[in-house]
Amino acid sequence: MNITKSTRHQKIIGEFGERLVCNFLSRSGLEVTIIDHTGIDIIAYNPKTKKRIGITVKSRTRKKGSESESVNILSYQKRKNDRKKLIDACKYFECEPWIAIYVETSQYAELYLTSLENYDRKYRLKNRSIDTWKMSPKNRELYKEDKEVKYIKIEFFESNWKW
Repeated sequence: MNITKSTRHQKIIGEFGERLVCNFLSRSGLEVTIIDHTGIDIIAYNPKTKKRIGITVKSRTRKKGSESESVNILSYQKRKNDRKKLIDACKYFECEPWIAIYVETSQYAELYLTSLENYDRKYRLKNRSIDTWKMSPKNRELYKEDKEVKYIKIEFFESNWKW
């Protein structure tokens, strides 16, 4: 299936990614809500551990040939500091900062969820103007093997949707 994005696709995929994260967290027994706050998109609470996490969600659609492109997750360009916004929002809501990355292609979609601490310790390249989530086959295997990264792959089925 060939991907042709509509003019509103970025908003639609962003909201879809947030709801997908909420769905899988809710199915895991966490209480979740989408919030409209600078720095975080979702707050999740685990009643068993009494732990609260604040999640920023990055969602992308990749056309054929761009499946391995990195996802920009935190920017420091043009006086932006997305990391500070995430951390400040989590302090305000008394939760731990996490990141979720949802990437879909024409054949599959992958969802990754990890703490900012784990990302910093294992995957962050220092002194960059943008923190990225690498999507090369090698990196995707590393994430899948990392016990601190929650991972879901969704295989798409054949479709005859042509307009």
